[in-house]
Amino acid sequence: MEEGLVSVDRFCAGSQAYFLTHLHQDHTRGLASAGGWRHGPLYCSPTTARLLPARFPGIDASLLRPLSPGASASLSLSSDSSDRPLSLRVTAIPALHCPGSLMYLFRVDLGCMLYTGDFRWELGCDRARRAKQALHDALCGDTVDLLYLDNTYCHPSLNFPPRPVVAEQMVNIIRAHPDHEVIIGVDTLGKEDLLLHISRALQTKIWVWPQRLLTVHLLGIDENHEIFTTQTSLTRIRAVPRYSVTIQSLEALNTVCPTIGIIPSGIPWLWKSGEGKVKPKGRSPAKSVRRKGRDEGLIEMDFDPLSPPKLFDKDSYTLPYSEHACFSELEDFMQTVRPSTFVGIVSTSFCYVNPRHHFRHLCSDKDDGLRQRTRAEILIT
Repeated sequence: MEEGLVSVDRFCAGSQAYFLTHLHQDHTRGLASAGGWRHGPLYCSPTTARLLPARFPGIDASLLRPLSPGASASLSLSSDSSDRPLSLRVTAIPALHCPGSLMYLFRVDLGCMLYTGDFRWELGCDRARRAKQALHDALCGDTVDLLYLDNTYCHPSLNFPPRPVVAEQMVNIIRAHPDHEVIIGVDTLGKEDLLLHISRALQTKIWVWPQRLLTVHLLGIDENHEIFTTQTSLTRIRAVPRYSVTIQSLEALNTVCPTIGIIPSGIPWLWKSGEGKVKPKGRSPAKSVRRKGRDEGLIEMDFDPLSPPKLFDKDSYTLPYSEHACFSELEDFMQTVRPSTFVGIVSTSFCYVNPRHHFRHLCSDKDDGLRQRTRAEILIT
């Protein structure tokens, strides 16, 4: 059976169907090709389908196949190696990474495969419990033969607090600087819940750049224009593109008025778990916080919410508001799914470790040697 009957987050000619997990730039390469997308049906969430034409104006909307979380679709694929069509059933599972993000569960006679894309199912979170139940219902007791796992933070030293906890810590930092302008580095999609929490807690509007405001409105957020604005005179808090929060930009802003910058991201943070050896970089935190999570025991986190480590020399903070699963959440996910075998979808990162080093004991395939590709894997590129 030939490779590449379907493609996930890869957009080039050759496949018969295409699947987009979410609309972050590193997952959409190829969608902006000259002439717009014309290569085949594109499955995504309804939320992503609403955002796509604004992000990629040349896309042929007739090729979009919106698939709601929990919904399934059946496809008939042709194969050069068989006279009979191959029947594929795909189910969308909430990934809870950013608005519109999905996992895809593929089922064929050859086997069952789960592609997580980027995701975060926080321990104890109601939305994560519902997503887990949706996956359980879709599996109907079957085993995932092959799992593609978001292994971005697959390192025992990386364990983050829940996003609502970090959001409140961020509010506390802003309150502690009542005479400062505040810039918050965000991506073009994601962290809307964080910005909404800050706005409601502080009873203030938040400035965003025009493209970001369009995204907010396409998401159906702030339809009455009470929270987000493009007028800088209406607020001291601005959400700006993450790449624009630099030492140089903060120094320039502080020549005009006192300004602090905040980066909500898991990337710069190195936590110390009970078994981990890695220490946080930079200034040592004032204290540790211990949080008990189901199944993973106690996690010790080097973190003082009132005095987080600085990202730069001054005027800026970084907080561990992560939209990727941390190590304890990945472990819980693996214990839930228990696939026959799995691979990581991230091949390089600042803390990269082959995820099989940590989780192969949770698979039925525990061979330390070269993994033989399953027939289910050949379905997808």
